[in-house]
Amino acid sequence: MRKVFKLDEIDCAVCAGKLEDAIKKLDGVQDAKINFLTQKLTLEAADENFDAVLDAVVKLTAEVEPDCEILR
Repeated sequence: MRKVFKLDEIDCAVCAGKLEDAIKKLDGVQDAKINFLTQKLTLEAADENFDAVLDAVVKLTAEVEPDCEILR
């Protein structure tokens, strides 16, 4: 499953790249792309555990970029 989420308060392209790299390393993430210009995260994970993967991504985002929030 692939879904797109709006990112709130991602400050710079370097931060976006750092966050994207961290998300890609999470278990269950098949692919992740952050577009800094549109402030969007495209997340791809298996259908059966997508919600659990998304929860892990939200938690990781709060750790890596505390000012950034994923709008569900």
